[in-house]
Amino acid sequence: MTAPPASAAPAEPGLDAMLLRVGRLNYAWSNTESLLIHLLAGLTGMDKAAAVVVFLSVSSTRGRIEMVERLAKLRLGAGPEQQELLDLTGRFTKLSAVRHRYNHSIWSFQEDGSVSTILMRIADRRDRIHMGRKQPLGEDEMQRLDRDLDLLSQLNRNIWRFLLKYHYPVA
Repeated sequence: MTAPPASAAPAEPGLDAMLLRVGRLNYAWSNTESLLIHLLAGLTGMDKAAAVVVFLSVSSTRGRIEMVERLAKLRLGAGPEQQELLDLTGRFTKLSAVRHRYNHSIWSFQEDGSVSTILMRIADRRDRIHMGRKQPLGEDEMQRLDRDLDLLSQLNRNIWRFLLKYHYPVA
């Protein structure tokens, strides 16, 4: 009997654990980003269907968040509601780095079973560029991702509280 080809070998438990977390990150991110639709509807007075069209017409998370922030500055007077919304979008923006790290990287699998991400981003410096920052995915990184997933979950709940508190359309 011959051994199965390497591609048919079961994944390492650590890799499976990381991939499950990345899947959870993608689900939680999409679920939380969709809440921007309710914010758009509430800030503009449009119905949810129109807010979905606007949401889908802006192709990046950054653009969607910036639109919500600009509308908050335009439509809401300086005060608690505006500040609370800007705090929420600020937290959202910070967490986007986590999503980018895992969704816009090349995954590197070594023969020893170790896994790394290689960030596909160019960083311009004064006299040179940096690209392909490699980061190993060890236990510390999994714990950091768990903390970030908790922060994303908290952000989701906080946005829902905001929507209900200020009577934004949620249906």
